[in-house]
Amino acid sequence: MPATIVTFPSGATAGEGTVTRIVGDVVVLDATPFHPVDHTWPDQPGDAGVLRSGEHSVEVVEAVMAAEDADGTLFVGSDIPVKRGTDGWTWLVGHRLTGAVPQWLSAGGTVTAEVDAARRAALSRAHTACHLASLALDAALAELWRKDPGPDPLGNPDFEGRANQTSSIHPDGSIDEYRLGKSLRKAGFDSEAFAASLSERQQRVNAQLATWTAADAASRIVTDGPTIIDRRRWECDLPEGTVGFLCGGTHAASLAEFASVQVSLALPNPQLLVMTTTVVPA
Repeated sequence: MPATIVTFPSGATAGEGTVTRIVGDVVVLDATPFHPVDHTWPDQPGDAGVLRSGEHSVEVVEAVMAAEDADGTLFVGSDIPVKRGTDGWTWLVGHRLTGAVPQWLSAGGTVTAEVDAARRAALSRAHTACHLASLALDAALAELWRKDPGPDPLGNPDFEGRANQTSSIHPDGSIDEYRLGKSLRKAGFDSEAFAASLSERQQRVNAQLATWTAADAASRIVTDGPTIIDRRRWECDLPEGTVGFLCGGTHAASLAEFASVQVSLALPNPQLLVMTTTVVPA
């Protein structure tokens, strides 16, 4: 069985596919516009929507990663025991249904896969805003480093890469948590000065985000190939130049889709920074 062909990087929200496997409540297609939640870094939820065939339809509650080992055993979601792209495994997209698989849906049949486009758009805006917020945060904290931790895509000290421990994306928003412990201080970050200037740093981040969203810059996903395991990269043409991250999620096509992006920074304890990003769509 070949890897699933995916069309979501181009922005597609509908397409035809052939059912190749059904395991429990999960339907695997050979091609799909659905973006699946990643089993190793589940920051962006999988797409929801419907599968249709003629007059029949069934709801997809979430798209998930699936993988088949060399013996033909299928693993789904968090049950996959290896990282995506591991040699000897076939990588697939599963469509988890809300209930039992209906009789009209069977292996070999062709279906139309339709993503909930409004939800996808809100998640895409949130994911793009999350990346922009991380770049703005890096810039706002740049002077707090006594050593060079390595550069981010804009050349600022990479606080995001050094400190981020979790990222959770939801429609038109995200929550990122950063560890501010001993290892970060040893790397040269002045946590005490940061805590003392938290409000000022937040203002700097939001001022930078306002400048970027006003630029209406193009945003896109660049792929190395058409399957679910081919490498994908988010790129955005900011005024400072084109920036990008390796990223498996979906994204806005332009910053013109944002009326605003704002963050709030909180220190619930001295070891933890929480950044909450909120999008107001245009």
